[in-house]
Amino acid sequence: MTPEEHHQAVFLLGPWLVGCYLEIFLQGVLMAQFTNYFNWYSDDKMSLRLVVIGLVVITLVKSVQSFALIWIQMIEYFTDLPGAILLNYTTWWQSGNPLMVACLGFYVQMYFVYRLWVISRSYFVIIPLLVIFTFSLLAIVVGTYYIAQAYSPPIAAWFAAHLSAVFAGDLCMTLTTAYFLIRSKANVLPQTVGMINALVRLTFSTAAPAAVCAMFNLIFSQLYDGQEVLISSAFNMILPKLYAISMMWTLNSRRSIRVAHSSGPFSGSGSEQLSGQRGTRGVVRTGRHQDHELTNIQVHTHVETVRAIDVNMFDGDESRSTDLKDTRSHDDKKSDYPV
Repeated sequence: MTPEEHHQAVFLLGPWLVGCYLEIFLQGVLMAQFTNYFNWYSDDKMSLRLVVIGLVVITLVKSVQSFALIWIQMIEYFTDLPGAILLNYTTWWQSGNPLMVACLGFYVQMYFVYRLWVISRSYFVIIPLLVIFTFSLLAIVVGTYYIAQAYSPPIAAWFAAHLSAVFAGDLCMTLTTAYFLIRSKANVLPQTVGMINALVRLTFSTAAPAAVCAMFNLIFSQLYDGQEVLISSAFNMILPKLYAISMMWTLNSRRSIRVAHSSGPFSGSGSEQLSGQRGTRGVVRTGRHQDHELTNIQVHTHVETVRAIDVNMFDGDESRSTDLKDTRSHDDKKSDYPV
């Protein structure tokens, strides 16, 4: 190789190789998370289980695409460096990779948006996030069109618009979720504050890996024009798997948080907690809707009129709610808030 060819191999093909290897490695992490989910949460609603099954399918398909990309680029074009580089623009499985990444990320983002809706019940919170994430998806659609046309000048601008919107949307969603969780501390007993704090920490820790990856993806996509250096492609390959890991981390943490913070006569038996089972009957103040997510919070209330509802972690269905009159003034009542 000439020095120029070596530079092209390292900085135009190397990031694809590293990104694909890491992407397939993270699929192994995801498979462990999927296995734990289906073992621990057999009692989850079918709609949620179908969402997780959908995530299993699309992450596996993405890993197949990564394996095919490595094979074709590194084996089929082993002696054709210019041809291997042109695959960025001439093949749908490689030129369309940014759109595939964005679609998988959008799938996970919609789960987190729905979770925030369950917590906040506010259209003023949800609609701006939907606009931001929809714009990010449309931006990468336009960027992918220019990639297929091999027209470089607009690509960086549309990638910047996409990644900036993703980063801003993720940050806003994380901060808003944490805000509503912290605000719920006012309605719980002191012994349950630790559980709220654990949920806030979980919100930030699960969002951090994807946010950092998106930030580096944005930085390197703007530092280089893509004609000589494609470092951003390595970060772009692993970004959807970090989103998927974030979602499964959130779902699977319900079990450990419940076990770590449940105590007292209302916490449930140890075998119930360890198996991932959860109560579905709760008591909340009349006229107030508390439907958070991730695990159950035990709350004592001192009210005379309460509403018993069938609470669900993910859709907050109150179709079977009934009003109960309490004749025992100032007796402890148990509330299971799915957080």
